[in-house]
Amino acid sequence: MSVWILALVIFVIAATMTMTGRGGGNFYVLAIALFGIGMHEAATTGQFVLIASSLTATVFFGKKKVTDWKLVLLIGAMTLVSAFLGGFFSDAFEGKFLKIIFAVFIFIASVLMLRPVKGEGKANKTHRLKLYSGSQTYWINLYLFVPIVLITGFISGMVGISGGSFLVPLMVLAVRVPMHIAVGTSTTLVMITASAGFLGHLSTGHFDPSLALPLAAAGAIGGFLGTQLTVKIQPKKLKVIFAATSLLAAVIMVVNA
Repeated sequence: MSVWILALVIFVIAATMTMTGRGGGNFYVLAIALFGIGMHEAATTGQFVLIASSLTATVFFGKKKVTDWKLVLLIGAMTLVSAFLGGFFSDAFEGKFLKIIFAVFIFIASVLMLRPVKGEGKANKTHRLKLYSGSQTYWINLYLFVPIVLITGFISGMVGISGGSFLVPLMVLAVRVPMHIAVGTSTTLVMITASAGFLGHLSTGHFDPSLALPLAAAGAIGGFLGTQLTVKIQPKKLKVIFAATSLLAAVIMVVNA
């Protein structure tokens, strides 16, 4: 198949995934592998495409001020440790089991995202962290937030994904972060983890610039389009798109398992 046809597929995936803050690394790898590329090269190329698409989106979201940098640092620091531990202990589980775990958690996340977010009730703010994003203010319940982030990072590291599939529901449902800000923040976190993952893959020698560069260009353009759509689409519609793509990812993973 022509690399340009694959590039068009990557473009569509990048635009859709950027709208939801999920990154879409698993979709990139799947698409590349289905075009007859070896799995090792597909994984390396997929990470490279993910960097390109998420970097473009990160720059745009930053300019639009829909990225909460304090939340990026807070979540990033915790997931860095927990994702490493998840990856370290992943050998203790069979690959099929990991895929099923991934599918189950993605399914739960997609269903929960369809539920309306209720306002926070009165609660003791002693163990809460106050964050600002533009004109919006929200509180993070550390008793709830910290364990969920650590579990999210561990599972993400265990199944080898960027974590966007779990981070957006975490921020929207557990922290009450507005959907647009959750997408912008998750995209930045995805870029960071994708960069680390690509460096690891790069050392294996499975990188073909003639394939990766055109696909990365398509991913960057798709990522830019996705950001344009994100700031225009209503939060409720974004949640539906997130849920639909998450369910698709869960189904693909179950079939693959």
